[in-house]
Amino acid sequence: MAAVVGERMLELVVARRHARWAADRGGVEYGRGHYPVMVALHVALIAGIPAEVALGHREFVSALGWPALAGVVLANAGRWWCVHCLGPQWNTRVIIVPGLPLVGRGPYRWLRHPNYAVVFTEGIALPLVYGAWVTALLFTSANAALMAVRLRVENRALALAT
Repeated sequence: MAAVVGERMLELVVARRHARWAADRGGVEYGRGHYPVMVALHVALIAGIPAEVALGHREFVSALGWPALAGVVLANAGRWWCVHCLGPQWNTRVIIVPGLPLVGRGPYRWLRHPNYAVVFTEGIALPLVYGAWVTALLFTSANAALMAVRLRVENRALALAT
């Protein structure tokens, strides 16, 4: 969990740096209203896992925990592949710099929004490392509703930019 929290902090540092880069180039943010909900949901995921483990007396189950951990590691590798491919255009917010082309390399060759597949995978796998299946279910359900909003915002913003 400490590694995941550290990774999230690093993500926010990178996102802030990229937001400044985008702002310097006339970047426009879209969908600000859903961003606090997204942050709260991800904080709830991180907080929900140890809470469920403690309250539900969950124990590590090797047959589930190790494959789930592999899923977390692969998801994070996928996340940073997305960050690398998007370069300074990557952000936790939806910020579009006018005139920049869409990225079509790396995982973006196959998926329009590969990072959301990463979030989906991690949202299931991370809690299951600890046997926190209720947290996995609640986060995944809430995240699906949030992603419906986020994808509409992002697709609209990308359509305006191209």
